[in-house]
Amino acid sequence: MERNEPCWCGSGKKYKKCHMAMDEKIALHAEKGEIVPDHSMIKTPEQIEKIRISADLNTAVLDHVAAHIHAGMSTAEIDKLVYDFTTEHGGIPAPLDYQGFPKSVCTSINNEICHGIPDESIILQEGDIVNVDVSTILDGYFSDASRMFCIGEVSERARRLVRVTEECVELGLKEAKPWNHLGDIADAINSHAKANGYSVVEDIGGHGIGLEFHEEPWVSYVTPKGSEMLLVPGMMFTIEPMINEGSPDFFIDEDNGWTVYTEDDGLSAQIEYMVLITEDGAEVLTK
Repeated sequence: MERNEPCWCGSGKKYKKCHMAMDEKIALHAEKGEIVPDHSMIKTPEQIEKIRISADLNTAVLDHVAAHIHAGMSTAEIDKLVYDFTTEHGGIPAPLDYQGFPKSVCTSINNEICHGIPDESIILQEGDIVNVDVSTILDGYFSDASRMFCIGEVSERARRLVRVTEECVELGLKEAKPWNHLGDIADAINSHAKANGYSVVEDIGGHGIGLEFHEEPWVSYVTPKGSEMLLVPGMMFTIEPMINEGSPDFFIDEDNGWTVYTEDDGLSAQIEYMVLITEDGAEVLTK
């Protein structure tokens, strides 16, 4: 772009006063052979503000689930909580009918890694750990996060897995800053999981989000430090590693085509943050 043209981001500022310096810095990294984002992966100020509103609703939905989840309820009841709260506040549950997914939320229990389908016959039991993965569309903008819930008194084995998973996400978040790389996030997560005797699922990862449910980049949690895409202000994606207590291998339910299980029947946990790369770090939009 010419220096005095309006910036491509829609801010109304001249390019030289807005994104020119950042674009030049990205170009220097590209010349070194690094993977860099294009402008489609960088959210504009207007988009960011609207996505924040969607993310606020997504957080409120998870808070609503947290206030009501308990032993003895079915996962279908969780689905109803999510659908009713989301729609009553003007939103749409993003999973509903997404590529044929039949429900408004994913509920994955114990040895289910992800994409568990709510059902009247699946009853939460004392001692279960369950991931509730909520995704929201509000005014056309997308948000996504998940939490782990311990139902009643859970075993030390299960509680430790959940705790380490949260530590992994927080360590990954510390590496989510401009001019680092996605591999820095992955290395922090994978190293901590392995140090605690766990494994990270390799073939399912995070994703860009905001204007669509799933955008570029795809986010791995097992790649080396310094590898993968350069992080720049305005990028938005999820940090959502799936931590297994045994093997990272998995299989997908042949009957429903969605639910992912640990191959060795071990426990799995996942916590998901949606983050925005800022000028000096990362902002957690919903978790």
